[in-house]
Amino acid sequence: MSTAIVITSGKGGTGKPSIPGGVASCLAALGHRVLCIDMDIGLRNLDLTLGLSDRALMDFTDVLCGRCTLERAAVPHPVIQGLFLLTAPVTLPEAPLSEAAMKELIHRAREGYDYILMDSPAGLGEGFRLACCAADRAMVVSTTDASALRDAQRTVSVLRNRIPRIHLVVNRVQPRLLRRLHTTIDDAMDAAGLPLLGIVPEDPQVMLCANQGQPLILRASRGAAVAYLNIAKRLLGQKAPLMKIR
Repeated sequence: MSTAIVITSGKGGTGKPSIPGGVASCLAALGHRVLCIDMDIGLRNLDLTLGLSDRALMDFTDVLCGRCTLERAAVPHPVIQGLFLLTAPVTLPEAPLSEAAMKELIHRAREGYDYILMDSPAGLGEGFRLACCAADRAMVVSTTDASALRDAQRTVSVLRNRIPRIHLVVNRVQPRLLRRLHTTIDDAMDAAGLPLLGIVPEDPQVMLCANQGQPLILRASRGAAVAYLNIAKRLLGQKAPLMKIR
């Protein structure tokens, strides 16, 4: 059975855009067909993260409005078998996009993909609304700073009315900084009010690979790459360790 997951954050600066591409790449590498949908209208960057900026010509609004089929618009990754991208438009559409049309798109996607990962923009705007309307699960990405966790709480309060299964991913973790602040990941979980799905360390390879248009798992075998793989395994119901905070 196909699973649709929205990945969101309460605010910018959490490093959230790296999570959908990293986790999707790992799910595909584990043998699953995965569709990434960039829902950040006007500010898309998932195509850059996956190295597909020159290939993604049609966007999800083209599918919603009937200008092309999902099969034509979804771009396959040239290296990672089973990974596909449906990108966002570079400009805001003139007419509002309907939740009914988005639900129909996800319904069609379920027929061809095992996992559908929707990269929602930060905040609670239209992209967030569309991404949530057909999702089965949600991943809320936050850092450990107080303002990010407070915004994550606000996002969770909206999601609880829409999506039954919500988990926290703590991103850009710096163990030394946590010790100086006398805080822990448990404190972050308590602040967000969510069960923990994954811990992703601060890793300079994430930005380096994004700038070079290469998925992290093709370049690295530790740090954030391992964290993404562990998150993917837990989504599959497998046992996988959390990152140790030292």
